[in-house]
Amino acid sequence: MKKYFVFLFLAFAVLLAPAQNNKLAQTGLKFLNVATDPRAEGMGEAVTSVEGTSTSLFFNPAGMARMQSTVQADFGNTQWIADIKHYYGSIAIATPNDEYGVFGFTFQSVNYGEMFRTVRADNADGYMDMGTFTPIAFSLGAGYARALSDRFSIGARIAYNIQDLGEGFNQVDINNNPIASANRVEVFSFDFGMFYKTGLKSLNFAASVKNFSKEVTYQREGFQLPLMFRIGLSANVMDFLFDGKDVDPLLISVDAINARDYPETVNAGVEYVFMKTLSLRAGYMFGYDEQNYTAGIGLQSTFEGVGIGLDYAYTPFGVFGNVNRFSIQMFF
Repeated sequence: MKKYFVFLFLAFAVLLAPAQNNKLAQTGLKFLNVATDPRAEGMGEAVTSVEGTSTSLFFNPAGMARMQSTVQADFGNTQWIADIKHYYGSIAIATPNDEYGVFGFTFQSVNYGEMFRTVRADNADGYMDMGTFTPIAFSLGAGYARALSDRFSIGARIAYNIQDLGEGFNQVDINNNPIASANRVEVFSFDFGMFYKTGLKSLNFAASVKNFSKEVTYQREGFQLPLMFRIGLSANVMDFLFDGKDVDPLLISVDAINARDYPETVNAGVEYVFMKTLSLRAGYMFGYDEQNYTAGIGLQSTFEGVGIGLDYAYTPFGVFGNVNRFSIQMFF
């Protein structure tokens, strides 16, 4: 049965792929594609085929199907370009003996800060000051993943997304006073993923589709969400070099990405874990205008049965400066 699932998933992805680049740079709610997880970013966002924790819901929901802990939570923030701040949280809960799979929940929010608002006016200044406003971007999601066999897993997530750019003033009444109009959209999006252990040592293959939704409209202009199709390969190279020996893992992963709003890209990443405590990460993102290499570090330990982890990632962003990401994890 798992072969049929793989076939159906890949067929679905192939059908989507040809239409992806019809609207380059014309998608909306782009905050949904800003990677917030420092571990993923430290590895160049090449984590589609990396078995993970609750943060897998943001990249490939099937990746959390074999979560090592019963409950795992992750919270963090990203100091994005232009002083924009992204916040995220995720939690995954495994059912007893994984009998009914793993359930997960996510949230994302963005703090754009205050912005000035003006409208054109027939006066000496040529505009009228309308005060300030604060844009809102928020997403709530729920996901599920399950291992259908010892090799094959599937997962999905549904998210409710809101973006409010404040009131617009493009009309006036008979007294020449501006008339406000709303600039708010609400839309559901869907993510799908599959994960396959090839059986060749630790070599994994995975694929996912992210931000599948209907078209949404601000007033008259319609746009679609940043749909993205990813396929990835990963492996612990130490399994191939030291067969059967217990050595610190060195994970290498590669993702190929076909996005709706920009040309195809390739991401590569590496993670070395020393004594199950210290993680060193690096990545490279091919085909981007302002991004290329990434780096990250992580610390993990257990205190009285509760695991605690801290992660940090650094990303140079060309003319926009540097981006820093931080997170804390808890698992038990």
